[in-house]
Amino acid sequence: MFDAPLDAWYVWLGVTVVSFAVLGVAIELPTAPPPNAASVADTVDSVAGCTYTATAEHPLSARKIKLGPRRLGLNGKGGIAHATFAYGPVVPVVPDGGRRSDSTSRLNRVLSGSPPSAVFDSPADFRAAIRESRDHQSVWRRAHSTLRVRCVSWEGVDATLVSG
Repeated sequence: MFDAPLDAWYVWLGVTVVSFAVLGVAIELPTAPPPNAASVADTVDSVAGCTYTATAEHPLSARKIKLGPRRLGLNGKGGIAHATFAYGPVVPVVPDGGRRSDSTSRLNRVLSGSPPSAVFDSPADFRAAIRESRDHQSVWRRAHSTLRVRCVSWEGVDATLVSG
């Protein structure tokens, strides 16, 4: 007696609206977990904590990366994840094809394995390139498949170079 008759138009309209709402929520749910930014930061920290020249690589599953001197962000299919470095600040190096400055290109060569003494004229030039790279505002950019890290020292100038 108190039930709504199933042939009432407003019952069908309500069921339709609720069905579309549930469908919309189901479609918006992420299909993958966010990238694991903590494991990437751990890789950087394992190299940054070294007292000798060291290198490491970490595969990236993110589409975009935001790399700063003290933290990083990864943006992937499952959302955005951030992590802070325990050792820092690091030197974010934009891969060739990004910022096109001479110091960035030279830092890329050091990151790729060249000794700083073969790339820079003096430790002061190396220190200036490090400072310039740290001072740039970090922005989201396309992530490469691998994050590269290298810790180098040259006559009292220590740096952990990171590029993704």
